[in-house]
Amino acid sequence: MPPRTVSCPRCAAKVIWSTDNPWRPFCSEHCKMMDLGAWASESYRIPVVEFDDIDEQNLPTDGPPLN
Repeated sequence: MPPRTVSCPRCAAKVIWSTDNPWRPFCSEHCKMMDLGAWASESYRIPVVEFDDIDEQNLPTDGPPLN
């Protein structure tokens, strides 16, 4: 069976998924550190919906109360 390959999340280079790769899923230490830096500088963000932004008219009415 051929080794499994994945794309590096940073540069999309093909990488063999193996315990021999200390940077997996990245292709290199450089890509790993660039990705870590992006998280540390908050370049990646998970969207948050503020309660004030929710239109109460469009909330689901089925199910238990949200209190």
